[in-house]
Amino acid sequence: MSNLKQAMAEVQKLHDSHGITQRGGKKYTQVVHRMEAMRSVFGLDLGVETKILVDDGQRVVVQALITLAQGGVVGSGMAEEIRGQGNVNKTSALENCETSAIGRALASIGLAGGEYASANEIDAVPRKQEALNSQNQGGAPAPTQSPPSVKAAPPVSQPITTQKELDDADKEDSRDIDLYKDVKYKLSQCKMKSHVHETFNKYKVVMKQVKERSPERAQHLMALFQEAEAKFN
Repeated sequence: MSNLKQAMAEVQKLHDSHGITQRGGKKYTQVVHRMEAMRSVFGLDLGVETKILVDDGQRVVVQALITLAQGGVVGSGMAEEIRGQGNVNKTSALENCETSAIGRALASIGLAGGEYASANEIDAVPRKQEALNSQNQGGAPAPTQSPPSVKAAPPVSQPITTQKELDDADKEDSRDIDLYKDVKYKLSQCKMKSHVHETFNKYKVVMKQVKERSPERAQHLMALFQEAEAKFN
């Protein structure tokens, strides 16, 4: 229980410092940051398993489970995406859906970073239905009617994140989570320091790309190499 409280505290810190501000001023803590917090506290005592429940060419449904190393499930989450709906889902609907499911599974054990379902997820519900109806009918989605309302000016100090920016952030999330897991696994297979150096050279270019968009994520990756190298000192 103390470890979980520590992980929740770590997520809250990341929520305050790295949360993405959405419409209305609410913040969303990216899945990659919550995964980092979980790994930093629990190591390999907790794991994440994902399963594709539906992939019929239109809809993608993924279930994610938070598992114990000794067996058992402590958390779960599900997500649905519509292929072709939004920029990310035109090419990476499955990856996007898996990331969302992992985020909800983390939220189920308290690693939500402030809220269980983000405003972006709630806003996406009618858009998903429109996209699905459009695919079924073979035409463009009918415009939704909304009652006239007075638009309130957003708070000056709070930037508004567009849907495209959030989609791109989720796609980036998925890539970085996969990269982190891949690097961690490859380093666990190293038998001597030279193997660590060879692995570093293999990932050097992609790590440079990560550093350009997120120096903090690059530091976490570098820490994996430093820890692996220290084992052979």
